[in-house]
Amino acid sequence: MEPTTPLEVVGPAAAYGTKTTVPAAIPRTPPTSAARSLAAPAAVSYPEPARTMSLAECKANMGGTAKLYIKSRFAVCTALQVTTVWAKSEGQLGTSSYTVYIRGTVPKESDRTMFFDYDLTDFVSVGTTGAAGMRIGLKGVVPQNWPAAARPVLGNTLPVTKTQPQMQASPHYTHTLRYAPGQGSGAGAADVIAAVYQPEIVNTLPPGWVGPSPVTGKPFMFAPRWDAASYLRNSTGAGNPANKGGAAFSMIATLEYSSKAGAPEKAVADHIKQAFTNPKATKPLNALKNVPGDNVNEPLHRLYLDQKRRDRNRAVAVRECTRAWGANYTAGGKECDEFPFATTYEGSAASEFDVHVEKDNFSVLPVPGAQNGAAGNLLSGFYTANRIIDGPDDGFIVKIN
Repeated sequence: MEPTTPLEVVGPAAAYGTKTTVPAAIPRTPPTSAARSLAAPAAVSYPEPARTMSLAECKANMGGTAKLYIKSRFAVCTALQVTTVWAKSEGQLGTSSYTVYIRGTVPKESDRTMFFDYDLTDFVSVGTTGAAGMRIGLKGVVPQNWPAAARPVLGNTLPVTKTQPQMQASPHYTHTLRYAPGQGSGAGAADVIAAVYQPEIVNTLPPGWVGPSPVTGKPFMFAPRWDAASYLRNSTGAGNPANKGGAAFSMIATLEYSSKAGAPEKAVADHIKQAFTNPKATKPLNALKNVPGDNVNEPLHRLYLDQKRRDRNRAVAVRECTRAWGANYTAGGKECDEFPFATTYEGSAASEFDVHVEKDNFSVLPVPGAQNGAAGNLLSGFYTANRIIDGPDDGFIVKIN
C-alpha cells in the first residue's frame, strides 16, 4: 500500500494509515540569528512561524522524493499527479495527466478554522484521449478523530465533481475544517482534539473507454490538531469562549539555534552541537550516551504540567555541573546549561522517572549566564509560537545552524 501518512506526524494520527520513511521537504532557508544578534538577551525572541503559503511556494518546494512540504506547523502542502491511460479494445491510444496541489493553513492564531486550498494544474494530453469527457471529483474527508465523539464542522464547497474542461476553467477550491472547543481531552484541561484530514481525487472515465473507473487517488493526509491549553495563547478566546484555543498541524516542530559568531545563544548552541556529535566527551561520562532530539525518530517532548519533575531535572543538572567543575563553576557569571532541556521529559532526571531510559543520557556544561538566558527565551518563545503541548502526543527536534 502506498504511504499516505507523513513521517513527521506525531500524536494519535501517527498510527493512521501507512507511514512513509521519506522526510518531508522543509524551508531551504531556516530562521537566522541575524535579526537578534545585537539584541540584549532579555529582548531576544523566537520568530513567529509562517501562516501562509502560495501555490507557487508549494510547487517550488515539492518535487523529487518528497510528497509533502512543511513550511511550518501552520502551513503545509501536499500534491498528487493523476495519470490516465486511455485505451479501447484495440489497445492504448494516449495518456493524460494533471496535478492537484493541496495547501493546509491556519491563517489566524485566534481562530480555530483550518483552510485547505485545492489547485488543479499542469493538464497534459498526449495522443488520442477522452479527457474532455472525464469527470474529476474532489473530496476532503475526516475518516477519524480523537476523541471519537468530537464532531467536525466542514465547509460545504467540497465535495465537487466536474468535467476536466470545467476544472481547467475553474481550478481553485477552498475547504474549511473546524472543531468547537470543549470536545477534547488531555492533562491539565488541554482540550486536545486530533484528526486525520484526507484529500481524495476521483477520476471517472466517459463511456466507451476501457480501464478501471472510478479511480480514487489519495495524496498525503494532513494531521490537524486543536487545543485550548491554559499555558498557550488564546486560551480564553479573548471574550469569545466559542473560539478559545488554537489549531496547528500535528507535526514534529524544529527549534533552530545558531552557533554563528554574534548569536546571543551561541554558547548553548555549541553545547548542544557537541552533545549530538560527540556525546561521549560530555559530562556526565557515559560510554553509551546517545542524546535524543536531533532527528524525527527521537524527538523531545515538552514538560510543563509537572513542576516537580522540571525542578528535579534542573537539580540533577546542577549536581553534575558541580561534580565535574566544582562549586565555583558559576565564577564569572556562568550557569549550568543542560541538554535535553529541563522543560522536556528527556531532561537530566529522566531515568529516575522511566526505567527504560539510559542513566546519565544527557549533557551539562557551564556557559555564560547571558547566553543561557537568551537560549531560554528562545525556547520559551518557540514553545508558545508553535503551540507545543505537554506530553507524548507532541514533539520537537533541535537543529544547530
